[in-house]
Amino acid sequence: MPKRGSIPFLKFNVNPFHLFDKQWFLLTCGDFSKGRFNSMTISWGSLGIMWDKPFVQVVVRPTRYTFEFMNQYDNFTLCGFGEKSRSALNLLGTKSGRDGNKIKASGLTSIASKNIAAPAYAEADLILECKKMYWQDYDHSHFLLPQIEHKYPSKDYHRVFFGEIVAIFGIDKFKS
Repeated sequence: MPKRGSIPFLKFNVNPFHLFDKQWFLLTCGDFSKGRFNSMTISWGSLGIMWDKPFVQVVVRPTRYTFEFMNQYDNFTLCGFGEKSRSALNLLGTKSGRDGNKIKASGLTSIASKNIAAPAYAEADLILECKKMYWQDYDHSHFLLPQIEHKYPSKDYHRVFFGEIVAIFGIDKFKS
């Protein structure tokens, strides 16, 4: 398992474009202690400062099983992995937790987070523990670029969630 340490916000050093677009994140929401949670791979989102707090923004379509967890629980994790976990992330991004235990099938090991109820993963190189602070549904009438509408052939517009990052744990490459 990777040797992760706590990373202060101002020492957190990442390329967010690489994290989201090339490396992917695993979004997990629910309650580890109750064994009720779900994970999905995401490649859209952002990191920054909002309302004077470090935050991450993620989007989830209402058709995804994770959507009901994101609506029910007030916290979530984002976990980043090395290339060795790529096939697990692919499985977790294409299979639904409604249809069976996809987490077990992925071979990843869920673990308790340090500050929130949602679990993280033992194999993760990076863990962001987040508390929800805002949500809103996309309004397609506000899309300014016509090609955005083409991302929604089923009209299943995402819900955006802002999460305050309450803790960061990662391997040394994420620390400046």
